[in-house]
Amino acid sequence: MQESTSILPEPFYGPRERIQQLGEPRLSDAECLALVLRTGAPGEPAEQLGQRLLRRFGGLPGLAAASVREVANEPAVGLVRAAAVGAAFGLARRLVEAAWKPGTMVRNGTEVARLVRDSARGSRREGFFVVLLDVRHRVLSLQVVSLGSLDSAPVHPREVFSPAIRDGAVAVVVAHNHPSGDSKPSAEDRVVTDRLRQVGELVGIRLLDHLVVGADRFYSFAEEGYFPIA
Repeated sequence: MQESTSILPEPFYGPRERIQQLGEPRLSDAECLALVLRTGAPGEPAEQLGQRLLRRFGGLPGLAAASVREVANEPAVGLVRAAAVGAAFGLARRLVEAAWKPGTMVRNGTEVARLVRDSARGSRREGFFVVLLDVRHRVLSLQVVSLGSLDSAPVHPREVFSPAIRDGAVAVVVAHNHPSGDSKPSAEDRVVTDRLRQVGELVGIRLLDHLVVGADRFYSFAEEGYFPIA
């Protein structure tokens, strides 16, 4: 009697099993997104749904910049899944900002520019950031004081210096992102820099630098000699 043999199917390893066995770095963007979405739709598993969202919004940066309503309006997504995606990106941004805990020393504009770039990555609006510093240029806090449009983030000096006065800051570094990716300062950026510098002199809180952050470069008013760093 001939012994029968059977070939058992190989076990299916989805994103949940893969992250347990291999860790998050080995997962694709779509697999990570599938874990956030948790479930897919009829005929479309979570990983395929994640792939569709990434294609629709142009990758992670575009998906991160999309509003919860925009993502929810995609077929078979809905508010619950869209809210989970938005919260995941929000936590990632907060983690970047949390690295700038009080007491961190600010050594150069590159560090501030990297923080702004990571925090604003994928955003379609300009954001105006203020880093409050003590007498040794250690971070007291990081604040976003203004969110503007695609090409402008209007900021009033009181929005910058009110928290600086309240928290006892001796100096500030301000920065804003250009969603276009171009780090060249506009005429308005120069006007804002002049106003902030003048108000800082009046209230006794020094403006150390103003950074314009693009996609892969940044412009430093201080490093370009617009006003002295020391």
